[in-house]
Amino acid sequence: MKLKRRKKNPFSDSSASSDIAFLLIIYFIVIAGFNINKGFLMNLPAKDSTRLILRDDLLRFEMDGSGNILHSGEILDLPSAEELIRASVSSNPNMALILTIDPQAHWQPVVSFVELAQDLKIDSFSFSMKREVQ
Repeated sequence: MKLKRRKKNPFSDSSASSDIAFLLIIYFIVIAGFNINKGFLMNLPAKDSTRLILRDDLLRFEMDGSGNILHSGEILDLPSAEELIRASVSSNPNMALILTIDPQAHWQPVVSFVELAQDLKIDSFSFSMKREVQ
């Protein structure tokens, strides 16, 4: 007498495949938790703090659409801007740095300027997008 054999299909039981899928999901969630990008760590002022900044304490820079750094209408490269900021900080410790960015500027020069401010340990740093005139 010949017995009929059933063909074995792997994962024919849906509970086994759902268990494996669940374990893989948990595995990838745990692995993703280790790759955290902190970004820029800058000290922000306290919510209730009030700090008065005089106009003489402001150091204003602009960034045009091509990524050039402008100060008082003069184009500066990053090392020249660093020298100017260092001189201003040494003569005026309460100096606040302001960067106005053209919306057409690429992100890399902006990031480089923010890193410069972070490396120089500027306490008061602000940047904003230039408003487009309609």
